[in-house]
Amino acid sequence: MTVKAILKTKGHSVHTIPPTATLAEAAKVLTERRIGAVVVTDADGAVVGMLSERDIVRTLAARGADALHIPVEEAMTRRVVTCRETDTVGDLMERMTNGKFRHVPVVENDRLIGIVSIGDVVKYRLNEIEAESNALREYILSA
Repeated sequence: MTVKAILKTKGHSVHTIPPTATLAEAAKVLTERRIGAVVVTDADGAVVGMLSERDIVRTLAARGADALHIPVEEAMTRRVVTCRETDTVGDLMERMTNGKFRHVPVVENDRLIGIVSIGDVVKYRLNEIEAESNALREYILSA
């Protein structure tokens, strides 16, 4: 299966923030939206970074409470690994595991069209496994 199947279920909504926003503003967005990361985009909507809870904690540990006033661009992850809708869920799981990150923006033609979290992937795989199990059970019962 592909990333497109996950987005079909979860939707294409993505929360973004500009690189000039402060870490305090970003933390507020993460808390209010109950999400673990936000995509950082420039004025044209291009992905320029990711800011996760881990990035905020790491910056606070290094700089103290004053870090809440610095711009997101000073704390964000700049090398963002993205995926496409046509990528397989297996490939995405491997990239997330190897890279040790939990959120991957979905991009098509340099345009942000969604985001997939590790929770989305796990939920999708569990539903897929349950459907396979039910199909096998029905097959056995009808044989």
